[in-house]
Amino acid sequence: MPHTWKFFRAGGFDQVQLESGADLVALGELDQKLWVALGCPVKGVELEARTLELLDTERDGRIRAPELIAACQWAGRMLKNPDDLMKGAGELPLSAINDSHEEGRALIAAAKAMLDAIGKPELHAVSVADATEGRVKYAARALNGDGIVPPSNADDPKLVKAGEDVIACVGAVNDKSGKPGYDAEKLKTFFAAIDAHVGWLAAGEGDAAVMPLKDATRPAWAAYDAVRAKVDDYFTRARLAAFDDRALQAVNREEKEYLAVLAKDLSITAEEVKGFPLARVAAGKALSLEQALNPGWAGAVAELRAKAIEPLLGGARRELVETDWAQVREKLAAHAKWVGAKVGIEVEKLGPARVRELAEPSIRAALTSLVAKDTEEAPVQKAVEQVERLVRYHRDLLSLANNFVSFREFYSRRKPAIFQAGTLYLDQRSCELCIEVQDVAKHSAMAPLSRAYIAYCELSRPASGEKKFIAAIFSAGDSDNLMVGRNGLFYDRQGRDWDATIIKIVDSPISVRQAFWAPYKKAIAFIEEQVNKRAAAADTEAGAKFAAHATEMEKTAIEAKPAPKKSIDIGTVAALGVAVGGIAAAFGALLQAFFGLGLWMPAGLVGLVLLISGPSMAIAALKLRQRSLGPLLDANGWALNAPARVNIPFGGALTKRAELPQGSVRNLSDPYAVKTPPWGWYITFAIIASVALAWWLGRLDAMLPEGLRRKPPVVEMPAPPAAPAAPAAPAAPAK
Repeated sequence: MPHTWKFFRAGGFDQVQLESGADLVALGELDQKLWVALGCPVKGVELEARTLELLDTERDGRIRAPELIAACQWAGRMLKNPDDLMKGAGELPLSAINDSHEEGRALIAAAKAMLDAIGKPELHAVSVADATEGRVKYAARALNGDGIVPPSNADDPKLVKAGEDVIACVGAVNDKSGKPGYDAEKLKTFFAAIDAHVGWLAAGEGDAAVMPLKDATRPAWAAYDAVRAKVDDYFTRARLAAFDDRALQAVNREEKEYLAVLAKDLSITAEEVKGFPLARVAAGKALSLEQALNPGWAGAVAELRAKAIEPLLGGARRELVETDWAQVREKLAAHAKWVGAKVGIEVEKLGPARVRELAEPSIRAALTSLVAKDTEEAPVQKAVEQVERLVRYHRDLLSLANNFVSFREFYSRRKPAIFQAGTLYLDQRSCELCIEVQDVAKHSAMAPLSRAYIAYCELSRPASGEKKFIAAIFSAGDSDNLMVGRNGLFYDRQGRDWDATIIKIVDSPISVRQAFWAPYKKAIAFIEEQVNKRAAAADTEAGAKFAAHATEMEKTAIEAKPAPKKSIDIGTVAALGVAVGGIAAAFGALLQAFFGLGLWMPAGLVGLVLLISGPSMAIAALKLRQRSLGPLLDANGWALNAPARVNIPFGGALTKRAELPQGSVRNLSDPYAVKTPPWGWYITFAIIASVALAWWLGRLDAMLPEGLRRKPPVVEMPAPPAAPAAPAAPAAPAK
């Protein structure tokens, strides 16, 4: 039956919930597309280094999904109840080890031997500290199972010296105790060189042509070989000078070359002149072996004379001619050929006598036996290491899985995740999401994709000289007072304090609250900048005018002419009046439109604020919704498999702002506080003035009773009565 999994949602995606040892053992069945991470580095991770070393079976500095799966399966097989892995306990009872198979029984035996070795045979459980101590003590034993033998492990002084010779000739490998030693491969290389060199020695020493001076031939050859190139050079120069006397000055080197050397302090050995000829060259001149020699080669020539020239040529020699030199070369030709065919060079430094001594079979057999005995202890050594492995997995495996397969520890906030290096205190905030960084430049190239505000800090402890770098994510508050060069205090996971200095910032919105005020802060900053520019320009202009005015006054005083009266520029005044009138009209129209809203004036105010701050808040909200842990960890060597969002509420939990403790008593009286204007009275007055203006403009008439209205209602007056008709004219009398 396939394993049944449970998932929880956090960070914007589904994560597996590891609730039992069976879940850990079955991790190989979980589709790796559902894992949060598929790999992580062993550096910059807050898990004990030795545990990470044991998990990193490929020794490549990384832990990958297959290595974690193998560790969970092995630990589950070594325990009677895999659910013990869910305890995270640092002590493993021996009774919990599965004794139903041979490997488990070997672990129990090794654990008992380990406890006995550290003087705790009465214990029935192994702690992480006990396992570490036992491994170290076992590794320090003479026979520790690694197949490497330090020379001092031998009881016989003869074998001790032979082991030292092996290391001196073919190098060493380090024993588990840390001491240099030799293994089977080193012995094979060493004794192969011994055999080859002994054979080469035998071939040469039995030939009279190779050894013309018998035992004295070797020192004669050494003296000859040390100086033969310079002697050949001397006779070649002499032949060149004999060929053409114009070359004489050139073959003896020019004077300016001597001057360059003599300008410095010369040493006793005259190393500075070793490149010059062996002696002063002249056509057909023999080489003096006593005087007028190059100081840098005088000693070597004396050795050549005593050990090679006089023994090979017979009799004392005060000088050397080219034919005698050819004779010396001919007598040593067979030896030169033999030396050219030399084998077993690695052991030559030991000398022929010591090489022959080491060629004795008894020494080889004794050293090989020591390596074999050490190798026989390998199963016990492996079992001791496996006990430590199991004890550490018993404690740390669940924690690693909850920071690898899922990010349960990070999102549950029960304890910091393994990638959280500590807490940074800076700018009245504490940042808990701090990640150790190895390369700031490389990390900061990818970090902006996280949409987070990141402050890279250099950490230092002057007392110990330690230094490292972190990336601190600010996810609450604002960035007004965050800048390169600001100092803070960092506490690592061990509680040690570090001086922290911001060295680089990757800017991004921190909160919607910051985005709300951003347009106003930018406007104020722009106004301040413009005011500063205008003030600086005005100051410069005033200085220039003052200087010009002073010059004009001086000129006027000299010419004794009254300064002409300045006329008022009517056009300028008119332009200023038009500008002021335009501003007043625009402001009046704005007020009229605002008060024209009537009861909707508050909504209009809110709309105005949203019009200014809305775009900034919307952009910030979109970026904060995309804020992710993924790029931050990927840039640090992780292989993250999910977005791992850090949304606004979660970000607020990771960065805490300063708050007074509950129950604190505050004294608000500050004798040095800046006297603030009575804004309450100002606002009240502004409201009253606005209402009065609205009433004066008649904008409130619709809301007021008739008696309080600014414009009384229009009353239709009755039409005036019609004028009386004129009396009719009297009728004319009848005739």
